[in-house]
This record gives sequence, structure tokens and C-alpha cells, in this order.
Amino acid sequence: MNTQNVESSGSHPDTGRWLIKGADLLGEKRVDILVVDGVIAAIDAEITDAEVTTVDAAGQIALPGLVDIHTHLREPGREDAETVETGTRAAAKGGYTAVFAMANSNPVADTAGVVEQVWGLGRDSGWTQVQPVGAVTVGLEGKQLSEIGAMAESRAQVRVFSDDGKCVHDPLLMRRALEYVKTFDGVVAQHSQEPRLTEGAQMNEGAVSADLGLTGWPAVAEESIIARDVLLAQHVGSRVHICHLSTKGSVELVRGAKERGIDVTAEATPHHLLLTDELVRTFDPVYKVNPPLRTDDDVQALRAAVADGTIDVVGTDHAPHPTEDKECEWTCAAMGMTGLETALSVVQHTLVDTGAVTWRDVARIMSATPARIGRLEGQGRPLEVGEPANIVLFDPAAETLVDPENHESKGRNSPYRGLTLPGAVRATFFAGHPVVLGGTLMRPHPAAGGR
Repeated sequence: MNTQNVESSGSHPDTGRWLIKGADLLGEKRVDILVVDGVIAAIDAEITDAEVTTVDAAGQIALPGLVDIHTHLREPGREDAETVETGTRAAAKGGYTAVFAMANSNPVADTAGVVEQVWGLGRDSGWTQVQPVGAVTVGLEGKQLSEIGAMAESRAQVRVFSDDGKCVHDPLLMRRALEYVKTFDGVVAQHSQEPRLTEGAQMNEGAVSADLGLTGWPAVAEESIIARDVLLAQHVGSRVHICHLSTKGSVELVRGAKERGIDVTAEATPHHLLLTDELVRTFDPVYKVNPPLRTDDDVQALRAAVADGTIDVVGTDHAPHPTEDKECEWTCAAMGMTGLETALSVVQHTLVDTGAVTWRDVARIMSATPARIGRLEGQGRPLEVGEPANIVLFDPAAETLVDPENHESKGRNSPYRGLTLPGAVRATFFAGHPVVLGGTLMRPHPAAGGR
């Protein structure tokens, strides 16, 4: 029988048959998982098979492959910051088997041609599934609706549309977009930022911004757009998703909307679950992000909202930047942080280890629900016999010293540099193929790009 020593060599036989031994299924019970030709063939307390390659998963949590509903892969146009290849390598290292690629590339993903290009690059890379997000408006300019129908009917079959990075601030355009996506069960993912209230904003508006003399980004600039858009979604009878929700008031608005039966979902980022605006006192631009880091009261409200289901998913908002765009004066620095390779550890630290959620909940908020919101078939599926073998093995007892220089992402702008976070991804199986083993990248899926 082949054993896990194949991990250290960086190669393995492509038999299509893998036996994961002794994993803790959703952190609840020890099982063996047999994977054959990309599908979970058996799950039992003890499986014996002489024709497999065995992976020793003792002490490791088995979760469905993670799905990130909010990733910036930058390609086409900003390959100096990230490419589909490097971004999906980072995703695989973080335990993701699918990512939704935001539309703010150059050219913007506002046509069928561009989303098909991104989709094709994802297929060729073979590290994770890449599902393009289409822009709501042409060029993200907020003036004219994009080719929404053509993108939905393209090979990429786009179902999520967002001008993320900018807000669809025109209420009439937002209404029309919601009406349009309703016809094919799509969703508009809104970057909630009232532009007039945030002109020149550098950080959260509050005591720290007053002390530092930096222009503030008030919570009401987020909350006012959420209030408007849940009402529009109710009026139209369509779905709206709130990107990177960051304030206590936003939580209350979403909670109230759900109680009224409005079809709204929301995400929080790992960094908004852990970091606060107090870090801006360092003037280190790595902490400059949009929406900005908020107060500890906001952080605690977000954690409670993830625990009670008001916030549906944790999305990374992975936003890599070239070094020169971050190692500069605060006011000149780009907004954004990397997050794919650290997200699961931050979730363990802020939510699991605090008792707010279980590992079964993690499977819901980081796999099943984001796949459902994005209507992504084959991803986010439960770890059951007959389901696609998208699996992540995570060691919660490990400790990881974050060093962005060792990350697969081109971006080095991780806010966790030098921190020790709990847990480590040991293996990622994408469609039954181990793209990560022993915490090391192996090879992309052999069906991708003819490899």
C-alpha cells in the first residue's frame, strides 16, 4: 500500500484512488474516507483497500473544500499584483476548491468575452475552480448596466454580479440590476459605500481618526446603502448580497431585513472579525482597507452575527497589491489585504476557539452557503458518499507563524505578518485530486489544460 511519504517528495502516483485515514469528520467523529475517480466512494470507521494511496489524517478536521465568494485575482490587466495562476495556488494552500473572481480587472469583467477569459484561465490553472463575477455596470462607472444577460448565458454562466471596489450608488440602476438578475436567479453583491459620505476617507470615522487627523469613513455610509438595497430587493422580489459587512449597525439592518423575509445575505471578512482601527495608529498601510477596520464593538457584533446566522458567510476579500502600492505614505497607499492563505486559521481563532461556532458551522459559512449564494454546482457539497471529492484536511492543533514572503500569492500585504495563528491546512483535494499534501503544493488537477 502507498503511504503518505509521497507528500514530502512533491510527487505521487495518479491512481485516482485515495484513502484518507483517521480524519475527524466536521470535528465530530473519526472516519476513513475513500476517494475514487473524483468522487467520495465510501466513508466508514475503518476502510481497508490495497489499491490506494493512503493519507494519514489523524488529528485533522475533514471539511468540504472551502468556497470564497469574494476574491480579487487581478487578471487580466494587473498581473503585477496577482494572476489567476498565483491566486488559485494561494487558494489551494488555504483549503479552497472554488473562488469567485471579482470583476474589477482591466479590462473590467463587464462582457461575456472577459468573464469567459477569466473562466478559461481558471480551468487551465487547475488549482481550484474559478467562477467569474460580472460587473453590474459598464467599466464599474455606475452609469449604464453591463452585458448582464450575455454574461449569464456565457460558458462562465455568471450568477453573481458586483461593482465591488465601487458602490452601485444610483438607486434606479440598482433596481434595474435586481430586476434583471431575478430572471435567471442571479444575485447582486453590493459594495455598500455611499460615495459622497466617504470622499477622501482614509479610515474608520471615530475616536482614532480624530486623534490621528485622518478623514473618517463613517459607519452610516455603509448602513444607508444597506438600508436602501434591502428595501429595493424587497420591492423587486430579488436577491441581494452585502459584501464585507463591517459595522454593528449593518448587522442590525440585515437582521431586521431577514426577520421581514427579505432575501438578503451578507458576508464578513476574516480581518473584520479580528482587527480594529486601533492598528491604524501605527500608520502601517497594510492596515488600510475598504471598508476600513472598525471598532472593537463592531468586531464583537460581527462575531455574534456569524454565530447566530445573521451573517451568512465569511469571504476573504483577498486583495493583493504590488509592494510599491503598500510600502508608501498612508494617504497614498492602496486599500486591501491578502487573505486566502490565512482565512481558516483566523476563523478558528476568532470563532471556533472562542466557542462561537463549531466545525460543522465552519463548513456551512465557508463552503455550503457561499456555493449556494453563487449557485455553484458541485461545490460546497456535504462530505457524503457519491458527492464530489472536494475536501480540505485541517490540523487545528498546529501553529503557523505568518510570513507573507512564503505565501503563494504575489501580494505580500498580509495584516497578520509576524503573528502566530492556530491551525494549518494539511491537504486540499480538488475534484478528487490532491493539489496540496502535507501542507505543500503538489500538482494542479491533471484534467486542467491537458496536464
